[in-house]
Amino acid sequence: MKSRDIAIVGILLAIGAIVRYLSLIIPGPIVANLVIAFYCLAILLVLPTLTEAIGIGFVAGIVSALISHSVFPPGNLISEPIGAVVCLLLYRLLKDRVPASEGITTFIATVASGSSFVLVSLVAVAPTILSKYATLGAYAVVVIPIVLTAAVANAVIAQLLYTPAARVLMRGRR
Repeated sequence: MKSRDIAIVGILLAIGAIVRYLSLIIPGPIVANLVIAFYCLAILLVLPTLTEAIGIGFVAGIVSALISHSVFPPGNLISEPIGAVVCLLLYRLLKDRVPASEGITTFIATVASGSSFVLVSLVAVAPTILSKYATLGAYAVVVIPIVLTAAVANAVIAQLLYTPAARVLMRGRR
């Protein structure tokens, strides 16, 4: 990856982290993970290799785990690389073929990341979950709609920001 691409990824991850951190101020047990929207945007803009996408996801997972108040923050170390890989592979399939491919890709990548986080947390901290929810299924029923809502928000963010960000990046390449 070129140093320019690394800078783009770093800036977008930082923006996602700042927005996520600021969203923690909002009271309530549930906070959307906007880091996903920004690492997806980074992947859409720089089109990294598969191993680079995994690295982007892992760094996003570290950031998310550090500023998370979820039931199992280390789960982000697994879920974010999954989301990043889904984002890269799906975008490679959809770009130039499907309108709004950036939003669709980000939506599905967020669902993949969120669903894998739910599965990891179910396995890793089932006793903690059972202390707050009647069953593990109840936890999933509560959390999956949150994942879907976050996926919609992330898709809208990525779709709205992609074109202006791509234009700015193209100006820098002239």
